[in-house]
Amino acid sequence: MPSRKPSRPRSIAVIGAGMAGVACARTLVQAGHQVTVFEKASHAGGRTTTLQTPFGGFDAGAQYFTVRDERFTQALATVPGLCRPWSANTVRVLDAAGRVVAASPAPNDPHWVARPGMGSLVDAWALPLLQAGQLRTGTHVLRIEPDRLDPNRWQLQTQSADGSQQVFAGFDAVLLAQPAAPAQALLGSSGVGADLAQAMAGVETAPCWTLMLAFPQAVRPGLTTLGPQWNAARSTHHRIAWLARESSKPGRSIIERWTVQASPAWSAEHLEDDAERVQAKLIKAFSEVTGIRAVPAHADVRRWRYAQTTKALGRSHLWNAKSGIGACGDWCLGHRLEDAFISGLELALAVA
Repeated sequence: MPSRKPSRPRSIAVIGAGMAGVACARTLVQAGHQVTVFEKASHAGGRTTTLQTPFGGFDAGAQYFTVRDERFTQALATVPGLCRPWSANTVRVLDAAGRVVAASPAPNDPHWVARPGMGSLVDAWALPLLQAGQLRTGTHVLRIEPDRLDPNRWQLQTQSADGSQQVFAGFDAVLLAQPAAPAQALLGSSGVGADLAQAMAGVETAPCWTLMLAFPQAVRPGLTTLGPQWNAARSTHHRIAWLARESSKPGRSIIERWTVQASPAWSAEHLEDDAERVQAKLIKAFSEVTGIRAVPAHADVRRWRYAQTTKALGRSHLWNAKSGIGACGDWCLGHRLEDAFISGLELALAVA
């Protein structure tokens, strides 16, 4: 099995360009290593993705983030003005009929959002990687295997969106910045990193269906919003766990837009349902909770198979220095965006 070379700088592959992967890659580049990031999607961001529509953007995944670690604070200072606190710090708790049953006090951790969308933060940090040709989007890693020319290193079998396949070789280390389940599957199908895969087996993650709705008819004289006057709420409705008025977030367009996240249990039960059916059921639940009966001008759903960690690894990362295989992600520490950042950072520091 390939072993990590002691020479500096080293060539390192990072699989996944979400918060953890980009934080890891940035740190390794700053340490002088040659890094290539492989991302299956067409862009970086992972679950911070902001989906753009003619009516404005939707934060389809992460709704906000909190800051507790000084290292995260220092990293945010590199993009001054990009993030702003969101005034929805008092989050209502609703019953199944949409009645407010509690109003949580303002949390000790302010809610922060990136502008003009949550995806903007990872985009900003990934831009230097993209400009340097170190970020390859639309590239799915199929297999990790020993380099055919140098068995002390690794190579990656990849597939592009058009179906073409390519091999990237000469890596001293391969770091997986993916959800635990697909990372475990990739290691298993590649026949490498059995120790890491075994450690990941205890991680549990819940799925989430996300509904996105736009009501441009609300933007007219004398009417600025539809339905409730609150901007964010947690719900006990069996279908819905979270609702947020996108247009209330700093730097967003004024068109009335809502992002609705289904409950973990309901999402799991309907994980393989047709998207149109899921959308109809969630719109009905949205109307029940908010009282908004208007027909949306735009409606869409997004399925996240690995949305929220319910049982974390319990340590910041996985790294086998002998094999040169590592893994990171929010699932190592929890489900917060900052958890992903810290995981990626600490894996990079261990490798560097």
